[in-house]
Amino acid sequence: MAYYGALPSKEEKPATATGDVGDGKIPLKLGLAIGIGIGALAILIVVLFVIRHLKKRKFTSPSFNSKYIPSDPSSKSELDVGGVCFGVPVFSYKELAEATNNFSPEKELGDGGFGRVYYAKLKDGREVAVKRFHEHNYRMLEQFMNEIEILTRLRHKNLVSLYGCTSRHSPQGLLLVYEYIPNGTVADHLHGERAEPDSLSWSIRMKIAVETAGALAYLHASDIIHRDVKTNNILLDNSFSVKVADFGLSRLFPSDITHVSTAPQGSPGYVDPEYHMCYQLTDKSDVYSFGVVLIELISSMPAVDMNRHKNEINLAYLAVNRIQNSAIEELIDPCLGYKSNEEVKRMTTSVAELAFLCLQQNKEMRPAMDVVLEELKRIESGECKPKNLNNDNEVLKSMQPAASSSDCDESSLLKHIRRSPTSVTANWTSGDTTSSASC
Repeated sequence: MAYYGALPSKEEKPATATGDVGDGKIPLKLGLAIGIGIGALAILIVVLFVIRHLKKRKFTSPSFNSKYIPSDPSSKSELDVGGVCFGVPVFSYKELAEATNNFSPEKELGDGGFGRVYYAKLKDGREVAVKRFHEHNYRMLEQFMNEIEILTRLRHKNLVSLYGCTSRHSPQGLLLVYEYIPNGTVADHLHGERAEPDSLSWSIRMKIAVETAGALAYLHASDIIHRDVKTNNILLDNSFSVKVADFGLSRLFPSDITHVSTAPQGSPGYVDPEYHMCYQLTDKSDVYSFGVVLIELISSMPAVDMNRHKNEINLAYLAVNRIQNSAIEELIDPCLGYKSNEEVKRMTTSVAELAFLCLQQNKEMRPAMDVVLEELKRIESGECKPKNLNNDNEVLKSMQPAASSSDCDESSLLKHIRRSPTSVTANWTSGDTTSSASC
């Protein structure tokens, strides 16, 4: 007789042929328990596999693949380093570090808000500018990817071209590779290290204004707001042709919306005061910044200068003040020949008038960028009387010259400019400050 354990107590009945063992209930329960355990384990494995797959998709950009396109087609050792990002080649960090002599200060071209730019010559002979981001964090990665995505959408003769980038997963850092523009920035030539008397004639400045306006009008037609228009971001080639650069802050702006709600970003002296107060970005924010650029072109003064009177540190404020008080002569760079050349006097006065419209604090009173472009072309062609801007614009009506023997008479043009609180621009303050102004 088999022995199964202790004898049953008086309260317990021994198993019989018709009891638990005999009718198979214990093996059934055991089988069910084993089956449930195996099923739960299988479900757990599936869940873990799905979670791992989702994480892999989250941290691996679909914009990159395993095919690397180096600048040197003979390079074999780096074929698996990166891929293609939004259709542009991905360079190895090692190649770009070597091309910049390990980012030597001697190769440095400039320093922006998000990174330094270095000159480099690639193995295939191309001269390029390499932008190295200051840090490798989420915010820098966002600017890095934004600039790549924006520039790969655009093709315009007055926009800088993007040649490629490093992988965003590169542990050494984030690098962008652009075409090299050799003649510095507009800021350099107006009031920087390249500034010299007569270095930028009025005809060249007018060309710069028209080409920059053309590039911005193209951006707006492509549903993109630059958001950091300034003379430091307008590059010049050896023929003084414009290349607008630095799209790290740019935003897509679909035509079916009125504005994008976002914290103000940009450079001191150029930030749209209404955008600063109301946190509403529109294409008219670029128009305001371009108005500051126009004033720089006619005055050769920087957008912000702490050495000026406290009420005129901001160039936009200084310009509006001079124009409203019929003191435009104090605004124009004497080197341009304002007093001796009637054509220069006519054109600079007209550009000042246009800049005044662009600098209106109320965005609705500013012309659109394509209208600004047409107005600049009209001024360049020799016309003077405003006729292409919005006829409903009250500021324009107030600035129209009175009937006189000459459409281009400065006094008749300026004496009818009406002083208005909407035409006084706000001084730039920190983007962290929240305004209580009603929007």
